[in-house]
Amino acid sequence: MPIETEIKLSLPARSAGQLLRHPVLAGHAPQRQRLANTYYDTATLTLLAARVAVRYRQRGWQYWLTVKCAAPAVGGLAQRNEWETPGLPGSFDFSAVDDAGLRQQLESVRADLQPVFSTDFTRRLWIIEPRPGARIELAFDRGQIRAGERQEAICEVELELLEGTVADLFALAHTLQETLPLHPEAASKAERGYRLFLGTPHKATKSRAIALAPDSGSLAAFRQVALACLEHLQGNERGVRESDAPEFVHQSRVAIRRLRSALRVWRPLLPADTLAAFDARWRTLAIELGEARNWDVFVTETLPPLLARFPDCAASARLQRFASLRRNASRKAARAALSSPEYGRLLLDSTAALLALSDGEASSLKAFAQDCLNKRARSVGRLATAALGADAPARHRLRVGLKRLRYAVEFFALLFPGRKLERYLLSAARLQDLLGHMNDLSVANELLASAPASAHSQIASGWLAGRDELMAREIDDAIAAFVSQPPPWKKG
Repeated sequence: MPIETEIKLSLPARSAGQLLRHPVLAGHAPQRQRLANTYYDTATLTLLAARVAVRYRQRGWQYWLTVKCAAPAVGGLAQRNEWETPGLPGSFDFSAVDDAGLRQQLESVRADLQPVFSTDFTRRLWIIEPRPGARIELAFDRGQIRAGERQEAICEVELELLEGTVADLFALAHTLQETLPLHPEAASKAERGYRLFLGTPHKATKSRAIALAPDSGSLAAFRQVALACLEHLQGNERGVRESDAPEFVHQSRVAIRRLRSALRVWRPLLPADTLAAFDARWRTLAIELGEARNWDVFVTETLPPLLARFPDCAASARLQRFASLRRNASRKAARAALSSPEYGRLLLDSTAALLALSDGEASSLKAFAQDCLNKRARSVGRLATAALGADAPARHRLRVGLKRLRYAVEFFALLFPGRKLERYLLSAARLQDLLGHMNDLSVANELLASAPASAHSQIASGWLAGRDELMAREIDDAIAAFVSQPPPWKKG
């Protein structure tokens, strides 16, 4: 079964000339090809649902039928099953597909296949040999994706492994990234084409359940979790850059928090340089996005009920204008952070480091999980006791500790299935939501203090204090309810 292994990197059109002059390409004459591709599916998009792409590519006078099985790309790296055979458009001979189940599925819809969208681009292609025994195809594509009247530009670099290791791919990508603003891309041309065809707005992506095998190596499990966190982040980065919807920033921050939590969970097993090299860099990015998230919450959640309750308060109206300006500024900063070359390098560096890790000892992952969760649960228990009837800083410490515990439980959730786990996570979520709302009020007071004097009012301060007092009456009961939940990872 043929497997295509490649790294896909987007490049701003303004940097195309810089790529063509790059020292890596010096002395290599490129092949130049015009590639016209038509992608097919049924009227109900059966292949999209199955994450399969079928296309006909015209290369010169020859047509090629290609079948690809899509797999999530993380940090730009995609490893997909691919079959290619000569053919004529309109005739779909899938006999070259050596996966019997897939071939049967394709043949069952053959009569219903119809054109859905197309890509048309010029490819410059070089064969790079970075070391003896390693050969990489470097392709630079520029053109368009078209679906009806809609179109989207293509300007990207693909590094496909012909001989060697995945590490060779990343090494070449790193070399190019040193002087070029190349960004690892998660979406293939086919995925972008379907999105264009459907014309649906981009939606925020949430974390997915991670199916860790109980007998997998400890570091293999970490790699699986961390790559899922990067996938979660990359599913939202375009929304941060192109949309004002708050959920994209929120989910991006959740993805980074989950990744940093995973680094802490596996800290005892990780090489020291892994934690030191990446945790600080991810923390910096989280802070950059945090400002945008704080102002999103203030403008969209905290202020509206205040303005509705006191519609004639001039100071509140001035506060709204000030907050909107600060939100816009923080949003621009968040977009810049996820468009920066540093972020692109961080994605590539993190993915390369994760794939370079050994699988670790194939001991009981369940025992490792139980030990890890016991330690975190004991820590949260101490924080919960300290937070009973306490002030905002104590509640904040509990909120952070609870969040880290909850993420760890979610990482290992499929190792401990059952109603007990569901009840535990539900109780944790309820307490976390209440603590989160109280933290939002604390942050709102800090943001209010940054406003000019003309935007201050006793009404706003009093209203925030009143909301906090109402929630404070519920917090002790919520803490007690969570603490009483039996840990689902223990027997009995």
